[in-house]
This record gives sequence, structure tokens and C-alpha cells, in this order.
Amino acid sequence: MAKSGSARPSRAGAVRKSSKGRAVGSGGQGRQALEGKKPTPKAEDRPYHPAGKAKAARDRFAAAGGKGRPGARSSSERGQDAPRSAPARRVKKADDSEMVTGRNSVVEALRAQIPATALYVAFRVEVDERVKEALSLANKRGIPVMEVMRPELDRLSGHDSVHQGLALKVPPYEYAHPETLLDQVTRKGQTPLFVALDGITDPRNLGAIIRSTAAFGGHGVIVPQRRSVGVTASAWKTSAGAAARTPVAMASNLTQTLKAFKAAGVFVVGLDGDGDVELPGLDFAQGPIVIVVGNEGKGLSRLVTETCDAIVSIPISSGTESLNAGIAASVTLYEIARQRTLKKG
Repeated sequence: MAKSGSARPSRAGAVRKSSKGRAVGSGGQGRQALEGKKPTPKAEDRPYHPAGKAKAARDRFAAAGGKGRPGARSSSERGQDAPRSAPARRVKKADDSEMVTGRNSVVEALRAQIPATALYVAFRVEVDERVKEALSLANKRGIPVMEVMRPELDRLSGHDSVHQGLALKVPPYEYAHPETLLDQVTRKGQTPLFVALDGITDPRNLGAIIRSTAAFGGHGVIVPQRRSVGVTASAWKTSAGAAARTPVAMASNLTQTLKAFKAAGVFVVGLDGDGDVELPGLDFAQGPIVIVVGNEGKGLSRLVTETCDAIVSIPISSGTESLNAGIAASVTLYEIARQRTLKKG
């Protein structure tokens, strides 16, 4: 019988083997890991460091005899250097197209052959003569017709727009040049009648003025390039399609444009509540005229006021503070058209 003190364990692996060579423990391993380390290279000697890349670029520039760019690299060197960055994504330009909404506006735009790109029709729209004509004109011109659900049409045309089930996508409005427009009217032997806007910012006022200009025989509307509304979808809508028949010109400088009109023999009339001349007393309605309508709140600017040949006021009751810019232009256009008609009669 074996002695209990000398018995060997029967379980395999129960005996801890003695270590050979290095000391057991993390301290010894850490000391050995630190052995043989060299000083940290300078930044310019490290190929992936910005300073190292700059140094390599200078060396290439010098080796090329000073030709090319110091930062340029060959295709082979780019492949051996840091990984290429992902190609820059192409930024999509904003779509400047406008949505003409409403049955009358859409039909008028199609009749005028505005270069539309798509006609949107609400699903199960109530078909009347205007819808039929819009579809017919679009098909004849090869304009794509898209039938969409009403929520989608609401989104496309703007939730505050009444589209009546029809919307037409048109490119940005192409403005005429004011003096070119005046020359065209003069060559036709007509008496010029224009409306110029001095700081009008409400597109509905612009649309109403375009509509009134068309209704009373005007030849065009002039808007300044800065601090003024342009022909937007809302202006198209308010004009009830008149924007397709009445040209709108853009002036880079309204004061200079008015002076050019004056030099061409056009009488410049500014509208203001404190004008020196009342509208019924106009004695120059028979000649070439440009009516200038001021900002909805501030009225005419100082420079434009000084440029006008006359400042005209519209007589109103004392209980009314002022007239809307669009209404003031309409009343003035009507009076001029009335006087011109009386003379012809």
C-alpha cells in the first residue's frame, strides 16, 4: 500500500509545469516588450503624417525641376500613399421650375405655348371644358400628363394653393428687357402704356396688376431686379392666365430705366395719396405713359419720386386710409383707358 504523502495525482494536467526561460508574470513581459524600441521619428519622416506628405511633395517638385505644382502627385504615388478618398458627390442644382395651378391659369399658359414640362391631373378629377382643353393642348404638344392623387398634387402645388385638380410645371419665367419692350410697342405704332413696380413684394399684387394691365390695354409690367417680387406661381395664379399674354420686363435699376423712358418721350406718373394731381384731372392720358406703383407700406422711394414727371393721387373717402397697390393700379389704368377711348370716339 502506497504512502498517502507520496501519491501522485491521477488527473491529467494537475501538475503545474515549471517555467523555462523568462519569469512568469506581466512585469517580465512588459519589460521585454519595451526592449529594442527606437526614438519616435520626426513628423516629416513619417509618410502618412501631413508634414511628411508636404515634404514628399516638395521633394517631387524639386526633382521635376520646379515644374508643375508642389502638391501634385503621380497616379502611382497616390496608389502607394494613403487610401483615396471617396469621389465627391455631384450636388444637384435646385429646381427653379414653377407650378402654375388652377384651371384658367393652366389653360392660358398652354394656349400661350409656355414651354411646360409636365401636366399634373388629380385622380378622378371632375372634367369640364377647361380640363378637356388642357389635356388636348398637352397631348398636341407632347407634354407628359401625370395622373396623381390629390395629396400628391397638394404637395406639388403648395398646400396653400387652390389647384382645382390641375397643375402645370413650367420653367423659370423669362423676363423681357424694358427698353426692348418699349421699342416693340413704338414700332407697331401704338401708344405705350406700362406699369412699373417700385418695391412691390406681394406676388398677389403683381398678379392682379398683370391682369389689370392686360384688361385695360397695357403693354407690359416692369419689375426691378432687387427688393421686388417676381413672376412666381402665386402671381401666375392671381393673374388668371394674363401673365401668358402680358410681358413682364425686369429692370436692373428702376430709376435709370424710368429716365430712359423719359428720354424716349414717355410720361412717368407716380401714384401716391399726397399727389399734386388728382386722377380725374389727367390731361396727359393720350400720350405714352408709364404708371409707377410704390411699395405696399412705404410707397414710392425717394429716387423714384424725384424721377416722376407727376405724382397722382386717387380721390377716396376720408374714412379710408389708402388703396391696395393692385387696386390703385387698376383704377388708374381704367381711367387712362377710358380717356383714350373717349378721344377715339
